[in-house]
Amino acid sequence: MKVSQKGLYALQALMVLTRRYTQGAIRIRDIAYEENLPEKFLELILLELKNARIVESVRGAKGGYRLRRSPAEIRLSEIIRLIDGPLAPFGDADQLRALIDRDAEHSALYKVFLEVRDAAAKILENTTLADLISRGPAASSHPKSINRKTRKKRKPEPTVLPMVARHEA
Repeated sequence: MKVSQKGLYALQALMVLTRRYTQGAIRIRDIAYEENLPEKFLELILLELKNARIVESVRGAKGGYRLRRSPAEIRLSEIIRLIDGPLAPFGDADQLRALIDRDAEHSALYKVFLEVRDAAAKILENTTLADLISRGPAASSHPKSINRKTRKKRKPEPTVLPMVARHEA
C-alpha cells in the first residue's frame, strides 16, 4: 500500500484535530505549525476533508477546523481512500480473485496478494483516529495550545517512510 505525502499530511492534520477535539475549532495556521506542514497545501487538504464531511469549518474569531464526527467514528480506511484511492496494494479483491481463477500457474502468488490486501484493509478499517492517539506518546508530546507570539518558525525535517509514495509529475 502506498500513502502519498498528501495522505500523510491529511492524517497528521487529523491527528492534531483529534488530540484537540474538545478544544473546538483549530486554525489552519496552528495545525500547520504544530505538525510542521505547508500551510497552503494544508488548506487544500482540509477543504477536501470538509467536502467529504470528515471535518467542518467554523467562521469567526474562534474559527478554524474541527472534526465533524467523533474521532472514534473516523476510520483510517476512509481517509486513505479519500486522499489516495483504493487501499489495495495489488489491485482490488475482485481483480485478484479473477486472476486466481484465470491464471492457475500463478494462483498461489495471487492468493498471497489477496491475503495481504485483506489484512491491510482489515487493519485500516478497524483503526480509528481515536485509536491512533491512544496508542503512542503523541497524546502527550504535543502542546495543548500555541502561543504565536513566542513561537519560532521551525525548519522542516524530511519525512522518510517506506510506505509513502511521492506523486510523480
